[in-house]
Amino acid sequence: MSRAVLSGRAVLRTHLTRPRIVMLMLGLLLIVSVLLSAGIGAVPIPPRAILLVLGRALGLPALGDHTPLQATVLISIRLPRVLLGLMVGASLSAAGAATQGLFRNPLADPGLIGISSGAALAAGLLIVLGDRLLTHMPLEYRAAMLPFAAFLGGLVTTGIVYHLASRQGRTHVTTMLLAGVALNAGIGATLGLLIFLSNDQSLRDLNFWLLGSLSGVTWPNLIVAAPLLTIPALLLLKLASPLNGLLLGETEAFHLGFAVERTKRTVTVLTALTVGAAVALTGIIGFVSLVVPHIARQLVGPDHRVMMPAALLLGASLLTLADLLARTLALPQEIPIGILTSAVGAPFFLVQLLRHRAAAEG
Repeated sequence: MSRAVLSGRAVLRTHLTRPRIVMLMLGLLLIVSVLLSAGIGAVPIPPRAILLVLGRALGLPALGDHTPLQATVLISIRLPRVLLGLMVGASLSAAGAATQGLFRNPLADPGLIGISSGAALAAGLLIVLGDRLLTHMPLEYRAAMLPFAAFLGGLVTTGIVYHLASRQGRTHVTTMLLAGVALNAGIGATLGLLIFLSNDQSLRDLNFWLLGSLSGVTWPNLIVAAPLLTIPALLLLKLASPLNGLLLGETEAFHLGFAVERTKRTVTVLTALTVGAAVALTGIIGFVSLVVPHIARQLVGPDHRVMMPAALLLGASLLTLADLLARTLALPQEIPIGILTSAVGAPFFLVQLLRHRAAAEG
């Protein structure tokens, strides 16, 4: 057998096994990130104690001992926060990968069509004007209205963008992008006005919302939000093949048998649902949906059938680790997680932009 044939088979084996190896490594990274985030903090909880506490909570026989404080901190504080970080990181990454496939641009982001800013505007209106708008509502219901308003704001903004981009039964992604840019500019001006009108407490709440945080999550909030975060993200994975077709162009995808308009509509709706739910719970966490799919694409290639699950695992791990840094770097204070993700994401975005420009010029 010729050396060329042997070399070709070796390359083929490499391409076949590389995605599996990457997925295995991402799975291990996910486990490590969960153990680190659940164990590190003001009350250290070693991995063995974490497993013992979880086993006892599930009704398994006790094979060791741990302190009551460790059990309380893990179950009541850290575990809901870790699970929220996993779900938000995974859902933002899946939404980012789908959006980049929809626009056929690796530098696209769900925020471009106004989902995050629309949710932030609705939350900002409630934070700054809530005392006037909800005068007759009990205080306990006002707190529940904030994530609901943010979720609804993201959906409404997406609906406006989609309506502006649709004509005669077709959705033009370029028009959708331009409409999103215009709405983002208008919403930014409105948020600036709200900041100007804010008192000290409202300004703190609004800034913390705009910068993002996983703090304050409770089990009831998590249980309600989990379906809104996970179901749309998992449904986006089922659109991997149509998104692969769109990489060739809309006409080519149509001739390959894919329902192009239905795919664009479904991606837009599912992205709005999952990003709106994420922003409603955590505020705006920038650059996760942009950077993570790009890294996943470099690791496993452009095939959405592999890239999207890889992005989901990687996003869950990276956001969980970012939250660990956010709550431990400046103890007893907590750094808003959006500051950390933007500090990493902005330089990464600029580097990728320069690389694309160099490739275009070359």
